[in-house]
Amino acid sequence: MAAALSPNASDNAHNEPRPAHRRRRPRYPGTHPRRPEERYKELRPEAYPGIQARVRARGGTPVGTHVPVLVNEVLECLDPKPGEIVADCTIGYGGHAAAFLGRIRPGGSLIGFDLDAGQLERTRARLAGVEDVRIRLYHSHFAGIAKILREEGLDGYDILFADLGVSSMQVDDPARGFSYRLDGPLDMRMDERTRKTASDRLASMTADELSTALRDLADEPDHERIAEAVVRHRAQRPIERTLQLVDVVLAAKGMSRREWRRRARPGELHPAARTFLALRILVNDELAGLAQLLRDAPYCLRPGGRIGIITFHSGEDRLVKKGFRQGLRSGLYAAIAEEVVRPTPEERRDNPRSASAKLRWARKPPG
Repeated sequence: MAAALSPNASDNAHNEPRPAHRRRRPRYPGTHPRRPEERYKELRPEAYPGIQARVRARGGTPVGTHVPVLVNEVLECLDPKPGEIVADCTIGYGGHAAAFLGRIRPGGSLIGFDLDAGQLERTRARLAGVEDVRIRLYHSHFAGIAKILREEGLDGYDILFADLGVSSMQVDDPARGFSYRLDGPLDMRMDERTRKTASDRLASMTADELSTALRDLADEPDHERIAEAVVRHRAQRPIERTLQLVDVVLAAKGMSRREWRRRARPGELHPAARTFLALRILVNDELAGLAQLLRDAPYCLRPGGRIGIITFHSGEDRLVKKGFRQGLRSGLYAAIAEEVVRPTPEERRDNPRSASAKLRWARKPPG
């Protein structure tokens, strides 16, 4: 039998000091946080010191940041020197550009191209303090390198460089519509001046056209099933959001988002990744621009000039490989990369988004 409480037990309990009130951790609405700033602490490094370093230490890329790939390999292959003129055809946030600037000072020139006006202004501010070099940035597609060369009054570039990947800062912004992990409008336009979004493209393509694009642009093995699923779905409801498209793709592959999360292995490619890649290429007409760059490059380089291109999927790499080999056979190039240059295991571990990167280079004959 339990011992009886003493007459003063109740009073004593009330007189004992209470523990200090602890502020409750803020709760997110719903079962899971929805907004990126709630889901990803690395978007608020001022509130979580060291969070970005911890994300990188466990093999991730902090959301909202961009880590340039193959920087050391690019510098080794293209060998920029003081006083040279470099055209960074996809300057983005200026990761590779900053490395070039460190080599072409003093007296060098950097000409940068980018379709993303907002990104270009951030990069302009980032590079504004660099001295002893001339920096010119253009809100333009790199297919216009010959036109800009004439406008600048130059006889050629010493180095042409293009990184054909999408900036992590663009991917991690749900409003841009590039991400199959974050919900946002299905946009995917690099340049807001482009008329049709990814949603517009999906609304107008036939099943055969979409199937061909998925197969040829992204090597999607389930291209027919996905194309048919898109056409069936849009007959009932337009596909206007990124996660809406993800659900259609997953359903075509016989799974849901929850099932994918349960079965996914570390580093495994997301089932919707190839579909998003193909749509992005279509929306921005990326292969046509690359083909134009490859045609013009030999005639825009000075004697002994070098070109380097980083690709992230087989369609791009095949175009670059073919273009460089044709240039070598015709005598426009004196040497080309015999094999692609890939990230080291250390880089792939530190920056998983570099895993599919391939660098090829070519060099013009000397004078």
